[in-house]
Amino acid sequence: MKFWPTFWCVESRAQTVFASILRSQIIPRINYRREVLALKDGGEVALDWLEEGCEPDAPLILILPGLTGESQAEYIKCLVTAANMIGIRTVVFNNRGLGGLTLKTPRLYCAANCEDLSEVVNHVKKLNPMVKLGATGISMGGLILGTASIEKPYLNSMLGRHLAGSLCATVSKYDIFQDGKVDMTKVLQSKTIKEFDANFTSKQFGFKDVDSYYQAATLHNKLDMIKVPLLCLSAADDPFQPLDAIPIKAAEKSSHVAIVVTARGGHIGFLEGWWPSSKDQYMGRLFSQFFAAALFDTNKDFERTSQTMMIGMECTSKSD
Repeated sequence: MKFWPTFWCVESRAQTVFASILRSQIIPRINYRREVLALKDGGEVALDWLEEGCEPDAPLILILPGLTGESQAEYIKCLVTAANMIGIRTVVFNNRGLGGLTLKTPRLYCAANCEDLSEVVNHVKKLNPMVKLGATGISMGGLILGTASIEKPYLNSMLGRHLAGSLCATVSKYDIFQDGKVDMTKVLQSKTIKEFDANFTSKQFGFKDVDSYYQAATLHNKLDMIKVPLLCLSAADDPFQPLDAIPIKAAEKSSHVAIVVTARGGHIGFLEGWWPSSKDQYMGRLFSQFFAAALFDTNKDFERTSQTMMIGMECTSKSD
């Protein structure tokens, strides 16, 4: 499947910005079924389900938005719509404090902690015990890997400042963070994502410093631990995670990870065509093709391939 970027929008940051603007005009607001899930520590997260037009036992994809994203974000609606068109149900996991929910505890979220995700996965599997489950995540991992790139001058730093401002706006609404664990005055003065993570995230989750947090969050040294088929999509000109930040060499050593890298596309952009006005977009097509093969798999081809990959990995480990 070829990707031909929109010729008048090949510059990476233009792809990033225009993709968001155009999708907001093309894809209408989605009427999800909301479920508020109470977590073990008293916190709450919102799970937004789209099951309309799908069979009750249809496969299910859990979708994790980016750093400040939620279920109505343009790129999330693009994927949800693509899945719905082929009969796959979706559930979007809105992180604490996002998606319209207020925080119940003095805890947010971070890229190196999967406790909330584990609770969500267990809950979803309990509700759907005999259903094939897939998952996809967007942006946050890339943001952490490419933080230095975010802070480069001009447009990159402007985008980074926008995201940092959104994070500051979220925490500024709550008095529950005035517990002395972090200096909120300093937190709210953060101008970049790295400053916010240094002043707030790394301290809240017990890391020695921001670099220790980023080291824990990076995927470069963890791809060999992945035991299920994983397809990644990234653009070489992504302003937040450029080519030299993509763990290609690590993926080459993994039997279960494949990374598709396009020359153009920006950050969650991938606009194509003379005037990219169609709901059928490259990112959504790749997403739906992969999960249609992985989750429907009527001939068991995908399952057999996955098992073969696992056996190959075990043989390699024994020989090492």
